[in-house]
Amino acid sequence: MNQLLDGNKSKKQLEPAIWRELFTRYILPYQKLFLFLLFVAGLVAASEAGFTLVTRHIFDVLTSQHQEADLWIPGFIYLALMIMLVIGVRGFIYLAGKISTRMMYDIRNDMFVHLQKLSFSFYDKHPVGWLMARMTSDCMRLANILAWGALDLFWGIPFLMGIVIVLFVLNWQLALIVLTVVPVLLVISLYFKRIILKSARKVRKTNSRITAAFNEGINGVYTSKVLVREKQNLKEFTVMTKQMFDVSVKNELQIAVYLPLILAIGSVATGLSLWFGGVKVLAGILTLGTMVAFIKYSSSFFDPVLEIARVLTELQTAQASAERILGLINTSPEIHDSKAVTENLDSESPSEVIKNICFKTVSFSYGKDEKVLDQFNLNVEAGQTIALVGATGGGKSTIVNLLCRFYEPTSGEILINGIDYRKRSLIWLQSNLGIVLQTPHLFSGNIIDNIRYGNLNATEKEVTEASNKACAHNFINRMPDGYHTEIGEGGINLSTGQKQLISLARAMLADPQIFIMDEATSAVDTNTEHLIQNGLENILNERICFIIAHRLSTIRSADLILLISDGSIMESGTHSQLIARSGRYYSLYQKQFAFDNEKKLKQTSYKTAG
Repeated sequence: MNQLLDGNKSKKQLEPAIWRELFTRYILPYQKLFLFLLFVAGLVAASEAGFTLVTRHIFDVLTSQHQEADLWIPGFIYLALMIMLVIGVRGFIYLAGKISTRMMYDIRNDMFVHLQKLSFSFYDKHPVGWLMARMTSDCMRLANILAWGALDLFWGIPFLMGIVIVLFVLNWQLALIVLTVVPVLLVISLYFKRIILKSARKVRKTNSRITAAFNEGINGVYTSKVLVREKQNLKEFTVMTKQMFDVSVKNELQIAVYLPLILAIGSVATGLSLWFGGVKVLAGILTLGTMVAFIKYSSSFFDPVLEIARVLTELQTAQASAERILGLINTSPEIHDSKAVTENLDSESPSEVIKNICFKTVSFSYGKDEKVLDQFNLNVEAGQTIALVGATGGGKSTIVNLLCRFYEPTSGEILINGIDYRKRSLIWLQSNLGIVLQTPHLFSGNIIDNIRYGNLNATEKEVTEASNKACAHNFINRMPDGYHTEIGEGGINLSTGQKQLISLARAMLADPQIFIMDEATSAVDTNTEHLIQNGLENILNERICFIIAHRLSTIRSADLILLISDGSIMESGTHSQLIARSGRYYSLYQKQFAFDNEKKLKQTSYKTAG
């Protein structure tokens, strides 16, 4: 599956299983539309084949009856065929466009829904740009080939079969002469199919890398400017675009050579039919009308062949997109509900009170040689606030991520009310979580909608109450449109502290039983920190709370402080108990206290000097 995700599948031919799955997922739901499309294709094929038969009749009548020939009936038939053709082509465009649009919607919708289900470990390995390439260019290419490619096949195959039948009816000997080129076409098609698919996969893979680079460059624009990295970034990006240019030119060149080859072989077949047919006309064995019809059919024979060849080349390039899209959609979340849990969802009580959480000899590794937690034990009761402190990389965030079940223990258990949380549903656990991160994420839109993410059914009064508890109401009221102020993408129009308070209000509105603060005050000023602490006092009552903090002043009132180092608890106790021990926590506190005092003295001296 990883090979499908990365576009590195080793096989070099079309995979029927992939197209069969696409057919089942995205074409069968629209089988009625496809049946109409098939009918319209047959209508167009029949009308196009009929034009030549009418022309043949006109030539034969003219050569036999001369001026006495009656051409009214052939003229009306020709007009009727023209009307059929116009209606058929119009139906083609309408149906194919409708099917293409709907399938594109379905594919993107399936991808987006599935992305919401995937575990955090998936996003650890795949950048945003990589995913965006699949949601945009890969999706569009696949939807177009499924709809418009099917249209050409539905038209080309019946038309081709009709021409073959008519050729044999008119003259089987000439028909065999025309069809002698088919084996040559087959050999050429098989060769180009293999090399075009190979180059197409390289194009899609390189395109994903460029999209990822675009995304990274935009997100890191401030860092690039501060470090004056523009020229180096451009140099690195130019290397990727040069690779994209090379593989794209190679792919297009292969396609450009393939189609003219088919056309040239078709011209040879037409020339053969003209030569042998002309001899038969001169010998009186063949009528002039039949000869003209044969030339027209032999040349028309290669029109659907060209279209089918074009569709096959597009299938080569589209298969690379299909592999990547299905690879993503079929990726199984590493963390999911077991079958037994899924079957008992209805019996699960959403209002169950969480009284106790127990980490029982929990170990965790992100990789084989990346052990983060080792035999971690912790028991927490409802109403307790647990503070996690220690050096970066010690395992604090991992403890919280395991509690939220963003990851699962590699060994040991996490029990909620005495039951392994893997025996409970993900939706039950995560609907009982409230999380405020170090860098809060806000969505485009207004303030009230962002707070409502905590409870989509909340009234404006409930939103206001949650904001009051989070100490965010006052600053929101000072905004130009209050709660309906547009905040821009990612909350760009707000300060870090304001975004943090809105994030806190959102968590409060969710009314969680487990509340988590992950470095929520590390990037805010002292006043905002006090507001957040006041907001926390309004929510922590009767809830289990985990606070990760580097600012030790924010956790002095915690019921239990754990100093985490190398995935183990080095010290534990209340603030006063740990200070009295004069251990590592005491050293950390002393250093931070001295640093804060020095900072205050500098600020005071600057104000005095001013």
